[in-house]
Amino acid sequence: MDTRTATPIPPARQIRALHTASTITVYQAYACALGLPAAREGRFPAAWKRERMTWVKPSFLWMMYRSGWGTKEGQETVLAVEIRREGFDWALDHACLAQYDREAHGEQRDWKRELKRAPARVQWDPERDLHLRALPYRSLQLGLVGEAVRRYADEWIVGVRDVTPLARRVHGLVTAGQLPAARALLPEERVYPRPEQPRHGSRSCLRP
Repeated sequence: MDTRTATPIPPARQIRALHTASTITVYQAYACALGLPAAREGRFPAAWKRERMTWVKPSFLWMMYRSGWGTKEGQETVLAVEIRREGFDWALDHACLAQYDREAHGEQRDWKRELKRAPARVQWDPERDLHLRALPYRSLQLGLVGEAVRRYADEWIVGVRDVTPLARRVHGLVTAGQLPAARALLPEERVYPRPEQPRHGSRSCLRP
């Protein structure tokens, strides 16, 4: 193989997302009773629980893996939620790793203390290909709780779109073996530039 033309493998931990100069798109999947009103109104309905942790994913294909292309029970409506980058960056700035990492935290009790007070949690999961198979590099999941959930729902959201039809089209093309056509429909997820040096804590949860 000519390695000069081979596509380089991304770093083990890298944020890739559909983003503009001011917004970033993340994905969530809900039952129709929650997802459809959210897409229609551009915000989550009153039934959406602000007291619970909510996870957002910048990777479309990881969301397809998690929701089974929008077919799993309670995940039948896939939403693309466009939020302000300043909010996403705030969450990263205040995040803690969801799992203990000795190199990042030192003593486990220090991690537990940080996790308890952090309004956001970072988890790195294997990225997925069009067949939803694990790839040798990871994709970000960002868990929001407490203050972060309230900011997400009330301040950060710019728009909400129902992308379930897109999920169905991509899945249909994959099933039919038309991978180039399926790939052409995927959101353009580019490397997301990390914020400058954080005001709070460290960037250990985002290290490559």
